[in-house]
Amino acid sequence: MSSHSRMRGLVTFTLLICTVVILPIRNAASVHAADNDRPNVVVILADDLGWNSVGYHNKQFRTPHIDQLVREGVELDRFYVAPMCSPTRAGLMTGRYPIRFGAARAVIPPYRDFGLPNNELTLPERLAELGYSRRGVFGKWHLGHRRSKWHPLNHGFTHFHGHFNGAIDYFELTRDEVRDWHVDAEPSDEQGYSTHLIAAAAAQWITDSAASDAPYFCYVPFNAPHSPFQAPEETVARFTNDKTKNEQGRKRVKAKNRATLHAMIWEMDQGIGQILQSIADSGEADNTIVWFFSDNGGIGSLPRLNSPLRGSKLSVYEGGIRVPACVRWPNRLPAGTKNQRICGYIDVLPTIVEAAGGVVAVENDRPIDGISLLSGLASETSATSGSTTDAAATSLDSDQAASSARSNQRPWFSYHGQSGIDNEHLAVLHNGWKLKVNGPRLMSKKQLTDANHRIELFHLSVDPNETTNLADKHPSRVNQLGQMLLDYRKLQPHDAVPPYSVGRDGFIPPPQWRVDLDEPDALIGTYADEANQE
Repeated sequence: MSSHSRMRGLVTFTLLICTVVILPIRNAASVHAADNDRPNVVVILADDLGWNSVGYHNKQFRTPHIDQLVREGVELDRFYVAPMCSPTRAGLMTGRYPIRFGAARAVIPPYRDFGLPNNELTLPERLAELGYSRRGVFGKWHLGHRRSKWHPLNHGFTHFHGHFNGAIDYFELTRDEVRDWHVDAEPSDEQGYSTHLIAAAAAQWITDSAASDAPYFCYVPFNAPHSPFQAPEETVARFTNDKTKNEQGRKRVKAKNRATLHAMIWEMDQGIGQILQSIADSGEADNTIVWFFSDNGGIGSLPRLNSPLRGSKLSVYEGGIRVPACVRWPNRLPAGTKNQRICGYIDVLPTIVEAAGGVVAVENDRPIDGISLLSGLASETSATSGSTTDAAATSLDSDQAASSARSNQRPWFSYHGQSGIDNEHLAVLHNGWKLKVNGPRLMSKKQLTDANHRIELFHLSVDPNETTNLADKHPSRVNQLGQMLLDYRKLQPHDAVPPYSVGRDGFIPPPQWRVDLDEPDALIGTYADEANQE
């Protein structure tokens, strides 16, 4: 059975667990800007930035410009993403859980012959239909690179400046010792620290784009602060104290890495400041949406990056999937408010499309899992409320109340199986409870009680840091949420991205990671031994 057939067969299930219908706008005058006043859109994505690694959560980290965005916009306190890089990007681009099109199991490593399917309608493609003629991406793509059909220019962007792979060298701009830096479809010999280059290119592009009458879409996926731990020496020195210098052995390495991480985050924040200044200088800041968040939690090898949340990147504990996030739009959103409703990466597309004056059409074989948050974010009452109550609902108009209910009542799913089907991670959050399952692929309810799976149930509304496992005390709830996870896991098609290590041995990167847009299906990169190919 094809993946598309499988999806069509699961439409009924989808309607039960996810709100996929984006309702037509009832009051267009109050919700949409006029055609000539559509907002510019800037989405800034950090890479591996943990919950406890921003200044507004932890003063040890210096992020004045991220903190500024929070003060001037809406803090998204319950914002969720996938537990690793590529799936979050795939969900951001499509408004759909990436498991639906096979992009959830693992990241896309250098040797992987896989990418964001071209039959998925992306955010820049939707904005193009709404008159956004300039659509640029600056930084880490990470959604496919071995065939040019997966290039950003073939997914709705009009300009690309950055790198295909994750984990590049920040100074050499290489992955696996091969240079990976591009402008549009051509390799670039540009030199510098990647964070500086990304910020400068995005800021200049915004300045140029603002000269046009048409609105623009600027997507800035920084590679910082993802490993390797690298930053300019003078910046690292700012965060190196005598204690760091006097540590020995492993402690010294860890202390040096932590100082470097502080420096990397500082440099990224300075780059964000440069982008915000270009927006301010354009005179269009009031009508520019700036949305900031991290693609997953901080890594686990350094302590307290996600405190007080439990877990880290590559886990479906809160520390791996709940991240710093905020959105600023002075013309529409109240400054200095905190939204405590559950939302996340799949909601960015429908929210931005509505803000741009569009409606996300529902296709039976491609349901949208995200919902527009716009009416809720625009209300100070709803922004500061942690849950939907009758009293809160009566203070909102019908659209706001409906948005509030959809946001709080839908289940929220997390998944990865990067190391293979013998060790998968699943979680569902629903009505204040969270079920987490770790073990071999979940295929039967019987597995919820066997010795091969770690089953954890948390009453997240009263235990946000996941300290107390209540699975033994609430077997019926485990059974209910477990069925949701079983149905969700079935969405993964047979041709999904393989586990991370498949195809790794013997891969030889192509020169300069060059692709040819005229040959969209041509495969780049080779193997020393053809037997090692996927």
